[in-house]
Amino acid sequence: MNVTEAKFVKGFIRMCNDGWEQGWHERNGGNFSYRIKPEEIKEVESEFSSKNEWCPIGTSVPKLTGEFFLVSGSGKYMRNVACAPEENICIVELEDNKGENYRIRWGLCNGGRPTSELPTHLMNHEIKKEVSGGKHRVIYHAHCTNIIALTFVLPLKDEVFTRELWESATECPVVFPDGIGVVPWMVPGGRDIAVATSELMKTYDAAIWAHHGLFCSGEDFDLTFGLMHTIEKAAEILVKVYSMNPRKLQTIEPDGFRQLAKDFKVELPERFLYQKEW
Repeated sequence: MNVTEAKFVKGFIRMCNDGWEQGWHERNGGNFSYRIKPEEIKEVESEFSSKNEWCPIGTSVPKLTGEFFLVSGSGKYMRNVACAPEENICIVELEDNKGENYRIRWGLCNGGRPTSELPTHLMNHEIKKEVSGGKHRVIYHAHCTNIIALTFVLPLKDEVFTRELWESATECPVVFPDGIGVVPWMVPGGRDIAVATSELMKTYDAAIWAHHGLFCSGEDFDLTFGLMHTIEKAAEILVKVYSMNPRKLQTIEPDGFRQLAKDFKVELPERFLYQKEW
């Protein structure tokens, strides 16, 4: 089968385009990866090349050895993925030894390399594979405008961002009941931000990168995009509320969240249901 005809590749391409249409991917902003299922690899492996050399990942991910990933390319534009996927995305294979090297098996036909955030993606894939029992396969990073704006005016604390976003739209505590993590500003693409994010991903499915964007994990494309979209829409509501009046006249109170959790059968950590003092 031609790689671009595979269902998982079509889903990946659609999500790239959906993010572009949301305005989350200016220029070459954002990146995306998918841990491919073994049966999906069998569908397309006849199109793979073995001529590319092994390259260092920049980190070690031993629990991902031998796995394959569909990944956006470094410096590539999300808006171009739909019209020329073979030029802008790639399938990479990790060595089946220590998980320290990768090679491109398909894609980036005009040259290039996977996203510069590859170490971050793989470190977080490793964490989410373990904590989800293998269910999580998608890691997505985008430059969501309203979330970025909020990182300039809200305290960079998990509890604050979680509570404010939960209050912004009733569906939020149902969509991300574990809350959301916050990483203070760090240089993107380095090991420090990868380690900081992977620590948060042991608890959360989403992490905010201060002054930079949002980083989400999920089981499939729909759930991951839906998580990103829900968080960003809540952030948009919050930005509009603050623009109209910096002080809320009414909101969802802690007991309201407790009732919501009971009715929707989700567990909301009590540390997010604090009495506000600011």
